[in-house]
Formats: sequence, C-alpha cells, structure tokens
Amino acid sequence: MNLPTEAAAALQIFQDASGWEQRARLLMQWGERLPPLDDADKCEANLVHGCESQVWLVGRLENGHWLFSASSDARLIRGLVALLLARVNGLSATELRQVDLPDWFNQLGLSRQLSPSRSNGLNAVLKRMFELAQ
Repeated sequence: MNLPTEAAAALQIFQDASGWEQRARLLMQWGERLPPLDDADKCEANLVHGCESQVWLVGRLENGHWLFSASSDARLIRGLVALLLARVNGLSATELRQVDLPDWFNQLGLSRQLSPSRSNGLNAVLKRMFELAQ
C-alpha cells in the first residue's frame, strides 16, 4: 500500500533517529506542528471516547479523500495523533480501513512506547475515523 507523502517523510525521519530519546523529541515536535482546532470544534460531538486524554477529531471528505484534524490536551498523545494523521490523511474510505495501526507505529520505532492505554486510545481515534468515513 502506498504511503501518503507526509507518512513516508515521517517514516524516514523516525527510522533515521538514533535511539528513543531522539524519537521522543521528534514525537513532541510532530505534536507541536499539529494545527490547532477551532474552539468550536472542541465540543462533545467531536470528542473521541475511549481515550484517557481528551482527543477531538474532525473529518471531511474532499474529492473522495478523507482529511482529518485533531487535537489533544496531552503532549505525547498530540504527537502520536499527528503521526496517525500523517498516515491516514488523503486516503479513501477503503484505504483507511486497511490501515494497520500497530504496524505503522512499529515501523516508526514507537510501538514499545505505546502503553496499553495509549494503544487503546489511538485505536479509538482510528475507529472514530472509520465511523466518520462510513
């Protein structure tokens, strides 16, 4: 499956990182680059349930391709969500359903940092994306 351009770039950057400390720094930087959501979008309807941290997700369809925006109150989660968005933005609904979340974070070298609760939270975000793309 072809990776979106931003995902391919992320993969290169994270695979070139020398160890966990550098990856952790990169993760925070990705989170900081996440465009802020409008306060109006930070509402109950956009809140992803199943995350320990608050995560808001908004999606729209453009020419058959899904584009998502998200925000979180937790820095680490913001970084993980930013990397998830890099992986899924621009995909069709069919391609979106083929995304393998554990494999993506494994390729980035971040899977051992995904505690069960963070993993569940990211799965909840991906599941919400699937629901929006129905």
